[in-house]
Amino acid sequence: MPGKHDADIERLFGAGGPLGPAVGGFRPRKSQTEMAKAIAQAISEQQTLIAEAGTGTGKTFAYLVPALMWGGKTIISTGTKNLQDQLFLRDIPTVRAALQAPVSVALLKGRGNYLCHYHLERTLQNGRMTSREDVGYLREISRFLKMTSTGDKAELARVPETAPVWNLVTSTRENCVGAECQYYQDCFVMKARREAQQADVVVVNHHLFFADVALKDTGVAELLPSANTIVFDEAHQLPDTATLFFGETFSTSQVLELCRDVLAEGLAHARDGADWGKTVSVVEKAARDLRLTFPQDVVRLSLPQIAPSSDFFPALDVLREQLAGLLAVLEKQAERAETLEQCRVRGHELQQKLDNWKYDPKAKVAPGEEAVFWVEAYTSSLQLHKTPLSIAPIFNSQREGVPRSWIFTSATLAVKNDFKHFSEQMGLTGEVARTWPSPFNYEQQGMLYVPQGLPDPNSLGYTDAVLDCALPIIEAAGGRTFLLCTTLRAVKRAAERLRDEFEKRGLRFPLFVQGDRGRTELLDQFRKAGNGVLIGSQSFWEGVDVRGDALSLVIIDKLPFAPPDDPVLAARIEVMERQGLNGFMHHTLPEAIINLKQGAGRLIRDETDRGVLMLCDPRVISKPYGRRIWQSLPPFKRTRDAAEVIAFFSPEQ
Repeated sequence: MPGKHDADIERLFGAGGPLGPAVGGFRPRKSQTEMAKAIAQAISEQQTLIAEAGTGTGKTFAYLVPALMWGGKTIISTGTKNLQDQLFLRDIPTVRAALQAPVSVALLKGRGNYLCHYHLERTLQNGRMTSREDVGYLREISRFLKMTSTGDKAELARVPETAPVWNLVTSTRENCVGAECQYYQDCFVMKARREAQQADVVVVNHHLFFADVALKDTGVAELLPSANTIVFDEAHQLPDTATLFFGETFSTSQVLELCRDVLAEGLAHARDGADWGKTVSVVEKAARDLRLTFPQDVVRLSLPQIAPSSDFFPALDVLREQLAGLLAVLEKQAERAETLEQCRVRGHELQQKLDNWKYDPKAKVAPGEEAVFWVEAYTSSLQLHKTPLSIAPIFNSQREGVPRSWIFTSATLAVKNDFKHFSEQMGLTGEVARTWPSPFNYEQQGMLYVPQGLPDPNSLGYTDAVLDCALPIIEAAGGRTFLLCTTLRAVKRAAERLRDEFEKRGLRFPLFVQGDRGRTELLDQFRKAGNGVLIGSQSFWEGVDVRGDALSLVIIDKLPFAPPDDPVLAARIEVMERQGLNGFMHHTLPEAIINLKQGAGRLIRDETDRGVLMLCDPRVISKPYGRRIWQSLPPFKRTRDAAEVIAFFSPEQ
C-alpha cells in the first residue's frame, strides 16, 4: 500500500527533482527511493527498521528526506564527530532547502568539545604551560573565545584537536562547577543543550548517545522523551559503543586525578582542616602499587587468569582502605567549598565502582551479574572493567516506553543477507530488516584477487610473504593503494619493508603510514599525491572516502578476527558454547565478515571508480567457512591469477 509521502519522495529523487542526480552525483537510484519510502513507512507507523544500504545507495538522503518531511522531533546519531559535522553543515541544509522545510537543526557534542570560560580563565591565571607551542595555542584559544558563538573546538582549525592544552580549557563531568559557576549563563555546553531542546532535528554521535545512558551527563536524556524518530547511521558500530558505555571502568589514573584536585582545593579552602599532603600521598602510593602488581607494559586479563596468590588482590584491598580514609577527611571538610564537595562526590563514585567490582577468581561471570570482570594495564595506569555479557536487555529497556520509530542503517549489517548477528546483539530480534543493493556494477568495476601460495596467517614472516605478493600489484596499479592491516605490528613491518623496496626499485610512490600524522591529514595528503601508498590498521577500515583515481587497489593482509585473548569475547563465547552454540560460527565469524565488508567498501566509492580488492588470507579458500566470507563481499569478478590483475591495470583496459 503506498505511503503518505511516496509521491513526494519519487518527485524529490527523480531525474528532474531537487535531490536527483545533480545533487547526488549519480544517475537516478531506485534503491535510494525505495529505502526512503520504507523509512517513511516505519516513521509513520512508529516501527523499528534495520536498513542495510550498499555503498553508493545514498542512504543519508534516504533517511533525511522522510525524517524531515514527517515533522516532530528527530535525533540522528552517527559514528563520528566528522560525520556529525558533515550532516549538520552539508547534508541536512541540502535536504532542508530541497524540501523548503522550516526545520530547525542543532548539533550536540560531548562537553569535552566545548571551550569552558571558567577553566580557560583558571589556566590563563595559573600560566603553567609546558611548551612554547602550548602558550601560542592558548593565545589562539583566548582570541577564539571572543569570536565564537558555539565554543566548538572543531571551529578552531589552527589548534589541533589532539593538543594537550584543550584538556586545560574544557570541562569534564567531574570538574564542572555547574549552576554555581559565574559563567553559567554564557556556558557553551548549556547553550548547545538548550538549542538541542528547542530544535526539530538534533545531530549527536553514538558515544554521546550511550554515555548518557551511563552518566546522564550529555543532554540526550532530556531530548529522548520528546523524540518521535531516532536514526542510527553507521549502526554497525553500536554493539561495541554500547558495550563500552553500559559497562563500568575504575582506573588508577582517576584516583590520581582526584588526589591532585583534593590537594589543590584542600590547600586553597581548608588549609587548617587536614594534613592534605599526607592524606593524598598514601592514596597515590596505593594506586601506583596496584599498577605495579603487573610488571608488563600492556596486560588484558580476565579475573580467572589472575593467580589467587597474586599481589594484585591485597594491593586492591589496600587501595580500598586508603580511599575510604581520604573520603572520611572530605566528609568533614566538604562544606567549606563547593569544589571540595565535588571532590567528595567524585570520591564516592570511585568507591562505588570499586565496590561493584566483585571478584570471585573461580567464576568467569559473576552469578546474577551477567558481566565479565577483567583487568587492563597500560604503561602508567590500571583499569578494572565490568562489562555486560549482552547489551540487548539494557538497550531494550531504553527502547521501552514512549512509542517511536527506531531506524538502524549502515552499509554493513548483514552476513550474506542474514541480519541475525546484529539483531541479536542489539536485542532487535523479530524487527523488520531489509537490504538495498549498491547501484555500482561491481563485476565491471572491480576484481577480487586472492593470491596463491601464501603461508598460514599465524606463521612467522607472514607479513613479508604478503608484501612479496603485493609489490608487483602495487607497481602495476601505479601506487594508488591502501594496505589495511589487522595489527599495528604488521603496519610497522610493512612500512619498513616498502620504504626499502620502493628505494631499491626506484618507485616514486609517496608512503603514508598511520601514526606519522593525524588520520585526516594523512588522507588529505594521500588524495593530493594521486599515486600514494597508505598503510593503516583499524581506523582506516571504515569511514574513509577516497573517490576517483587516487585509490585503485585495496590490500587486506588477514581476515579481521578479534584477538582470541580478548576477555569479553572469551566469556561471551563460553556462554554461547554452554548453550550448545558454536561460538566461532555464531559470533567470531559474523563479526569478522562485517569488519571485512567495511574494509572492502573503501575501494569502489563512485560509479566511475575501478579497482582491485586483494584479500591475502588463504583461509578464504582453504577453510569451509571461506565461501560464506566471499559471498558476503560485493559481487566482484574473482581471480587467483596475478597476471590477470596486472592486465586489469594496463592502460588498454
